[in-house]
Amino acid sequence: MRRTKHGADSRNFFDWLEIAARDLLAARLLIERKQCNEIAGFHCQQCMEKAFKAYIIDRSGVLVDGHNLTWLCRQAARHDPEFSKWLDQTAQLNRLYIETRYPSDIDLSLSEDRVKEIYDTAHELYDYICDQVYGGEDNDS
Repeated sequence: MRRTKHGADSRNFFDWLEIAARDLLAARLLIERKQCNEIAGFHCQQCMEKAFKAYIIDRSGVLVDGHNLTWLCRQAARHDPEFSKWLDQTAQLNRLYIETRYPSDIDLSLSEDRVKEIYDTAHELYDYICDQVYGGEDNDS
């Protein structure tokens, strides 16, 4: 498992979930105002990334490095196979980390419907992880 190189990042899962919640809120506000669908998509990607990291910290005590949602999903699935249901979606959403914020030769234009789907996925994952770390019946590492 890759460990983080960032010595100042919190090792507390609840800190990561708090920031993930802020990303989810930012995405929702942008979607409601019908502005910046691509940036809303980026915040959804960030919510998922931080939620996965929170879960992995909770289960393993290790803060992992990286932004690849599929890799993070696989790490989470090592502790709970239910995470496998998000593998296909995370593979599609990896583009949101870079291509929503930087110019690209490959157009990434998110429709209103697509960004809402992405938001729903991020929200579902966030809720699932919160249930696992705060109220899940099986909190063994």
